Amino acid sequence: MTANPSFGPAMEAVLIGPDDPPAVETGEPDGVPRPFLLIADHAGNRVPLALGDLGLAEAEFSRHIGYDIGAAAVVRRMALRLQAPRVLSAYSRLVVDCNRDPADPTCIPAISDGVPIPGNRHLSVRQRALRLAAIHEPYHRAVAARLGLFREAGTVPWLLSVHSFTPSLGGVVRPWDAGVLWNRDLRLAAPLMARLCAAGLTVGDNEPYSGRGVAYTIDRHAVPAGLPHGTVEIRQDHLESKAGIDRWADLLAGILEDMHVDFSGLPNTCRGPG
Repeated sequence: MTANPSFGPAMEAVLIGPDDPPAVETGEPDGVPRPFLLIADHAGNRVPLALGDLGLAEAEFSRHIGYDIGAAAVVRRMALRLQAPRVLSAYSRLVVDCNRDPADPTCIPAISDGVPIPGNRHLSVRQRALRLAAIHEPYHRAVAARLGLFREAGTVPWLLSVHSFTPSLGGVVRPWDAGVLWNRDLRLAAPLMARLCAAGLTVGDNEPYSGRGVAYTIDRHAVPAGLPHGTVEIRQDHLESKAGIDRWADLLAGILEDMHVDFSGLPNTCRGPG
C-alpha cells in the first residue's frame, strides 16, 4: 500500500474503482441450499486504492485491528460442508466496520486498540457517507437479499456470524477457546455453548464481548425477522494454521448439523430483558 493523504473531491468521486475487489464476497452451494446463512462481518483486510493506507504501516492491517484473523476461512469451509450460502465483507474494519451502526463513531474508527488512524480523522459528512455507501450498505444488502431468498422458499434459516478475538487484551489473558454471544434469544446460543463445552473447550458466555453491545448485523437482520441466530468468537491463535481452521470449521459445522431441528422445536428461551 502506498500513502495517499489526499481526501479531496477527486478521491471522493469513486471509492471502489475497477482495480479494487467487490465490497462483498458471496457464495452459493451446488444444489439446494441448506437452511443456514454463514456470515463474517470482518472477513477482509483490504483498503480501497483511493484511500491509500489510511496513514498506517501495512503490518497493521494484518493484525486483529484490521480484520478477524481466520474467520473468512472458517466460514468458507463451513459453507462447503453444510452446503450453505455465505456472505463475507472484503474490506478492513479500519475503513468501515460492518458490524457497527452507521451512527456509531466507531463505525469508522479514529483509533483502534490504541493505534491512531490518520486517514479516519476529520472526515467530512460526504466522506463518511461514501464509505458507508460503498462498503457497509452493500454488505448488509447482500445479507438481506440472501435471507429474502430463504423467505421466498418458505425456509427459516439460522444466521450464524463468525468472528475471532485476540488471546489477550491490554495485558489481560482471555482464557476462552471460543465465546458465544447472545442478547435475549438463546435458541442457538445455549445448545451451541453446551456442545462446545462437551467437546472439552473453555467457552465464554457473552465473552469476550457481549451480544448486547456489538451485534449490529444480528440486530439488523435476524432479530426483527425472529430468526434463530448466534455469534461465535474463536480465539485467533486457534486459527493460525490450516489444520486449526479446518478443525474449527468442521467442529462448528458438525455441531450445527446435530442441532438442526424444525424451527418449531426451538423454543425462544430468554434470560431477562435485552
